Amino acid sequence: MQITNKIHFRNLRGDIFGGLTAAVVALPMALAFGIASGAGASAGMWGAILVGFFTALFGGTPSLISEPTGPMTVIVTAVIAELMAKDPQTGLAIAFTVVMMAGLLQILFGVLKLGKYITMLPYNVISGFMTGIGVILIFLQVAPFLGQETPAGGVFAVIKSLPNLIVNLNPLEVGLGAITLIILFFYPRKWQNIVPPQLTALLIGTVIALLFFGNANIRTIATIGEITPGLPQLQMPMLTFENLRLMFVNATVLATVGSIDCLLTCLVCDSLTRSEHQSNKELIGQGIANLITGFCGGMAGSGATTASVVSIQAGGRTPVAGICRALVLLVIMLWAAPLTSGIPLAVLAGIVLKVGIDIIDWSFLKRVHKISWKAAGIVYSVVLLTVFVDLMVAVAVGVFIANILTIDRLSELQSNAVKAITDDDDQIVLTEDEKKILDLANGRVLLFHLSGPMIFGVAKAIAREHGAIDNYDVLLVDLAEVPVLGVTSSLAIENAIQEALEMKREVIVVGATGKVKSRLEKLGIAGLIPENHWMSDRISALEEGLNIVQGKDGEVYATS
Repeated sequence: MQITNKIHFRNLRGDIFGGLTAAVVALPMALAFGIASGAGASAGMWGAILVGFFTALFGGTPSLISEPTGPMTVIVTAVIAELMAKDPQTGLAIAFTVVMMAGLLQILFGVLKLGKYITMLPYNVISGFMTGIGVILIFLQVAPFLGQETPAGGVFAVIKSLPNLIVNLNPLEVGLGAITLIILFFYPRKWQNIVPPQLTALLIGTVIALLFFGNANIRTIATIGEITPGLPQLQMPMLTFENLRLMFVNATVLATVGSIDCLLTCLVCDSLTRSEHQSNKELIGQGIANLITGFCGGMAGSGATTASVVSIQAGGRTPVAGICRALVLLVIMLWAAPLTSGIPLAVLAGIVLKVGIDIIDWSFLKRVHKISWKAAGIVYSVVLLTVFVDLMVAVAVGVFIANILTIDRLSELQSNAVKAITDDDDQIVLTEDEKKILDLANGRVLLFHLSGPMIFGVAKAIAREHGAIDNYDVLLVDLAEVPVLGVTSSLAIENAIQEALEMKREVIVVGATGKVKSRLEKLGIAGLIPENHWMSDRISALEEGLNIVQGKDGEVYATS
């Protein structure tokens, strides 16, 4: 199997511009997400460098730019907070091991070819958990935006501490955060192609802090602090038996969310470049990147929609753009890192706050109640579970409820395709000969007609329709229009056939072929019915049924 992305230099100029533009966008986001996670600005930068480089090299989407993202930051933040609370000495090292484990799981997802299944989620579930992630990001940035430390304990702790945070807010930092948000919300669209709004906000906020709150007052404003230039410090995997279950669960959540987030971004890239990504190969590339970034003490990452769109609009089309972006950030990290020391945390908090606001699916939330109150209920349930319980629980519950509702609707529709017919009553389309035979049978041949996929929700309809008529001599089970026969529906048909046989009635099966016939044979139904009563067409089966009925009366039916 080909692992590396196909790299060529036929679009070199566009890729260089795309990479440079994406690097400019990535710098403030990497610093902001690194600080927000609790791993530090350095971890955010190395995550942006390593994830971006290795996904470009090994991924399956040429135009994709990968880096730490909002959803991944939310998960990493929770992992670090939980592990640091248990063991402040080794918590951070164990958290990086979780990132490595998540990378290995993503590689496994790709090897098992699960790519096409990962994004097969109902949109209301995707909307709900993305909105929940946005809400979490907003809550986690309230404290640094107000000039305070984020209380341990997640959203609940922030809500509980909100009065105290407001009372003790730092007006200078609130002002810087507010200026950042104003710039991001009202940034002229025509300037975005020249200088990204995040970088503009970062530069203006930092300049204001340095000019107006200089050396004498700089302690009143929290800043990033100096980032030591140089290569990252390697983090050896640290597995402890007592934390193994917790680590595996967190790694699974991180791998799943990262895979969903990435593959959804791949679809955006496909629509912009009119290409088609390789989902399984992309998962392998993302897994390799997260494995390496965890080993190097960097933030976990996935496909970044904003950076990818910016790169594509600037001309980036191949992995060269992603590699170029990573190299630019590497140069900054190795030689210009000290320049970032004066960046105020409130400015970064404002940037992440805006990311959280943008992640919320406002457009769908405004309309979902008009579509269906059930769909709205799923969305809001997933949001609440994501914010206050657990993201994977939210997705699992949302998918379960959505699937149950879908199955209920399909079962209701398919139930109408189960017909028990003893005469010509226009429930199904019959030929003139078939109508004539049913009339001659005088209600003693029961045509049990099924059509469409027989999922498990149809079993009740099968039992109900069969039980509604009990005065017949021949049961004709028509499966000619059934492409799929579920196990539960198969058992319902078996029960109907066994009940008929126990009452000394003849049973004829018509149109059962392929997997449908194989399913019935495996259930043992073939041994209950004579071989000559397995027929391929309905008219022959009806003729045989009528002959059985009239044979009991001493008559034989002859076709005209």
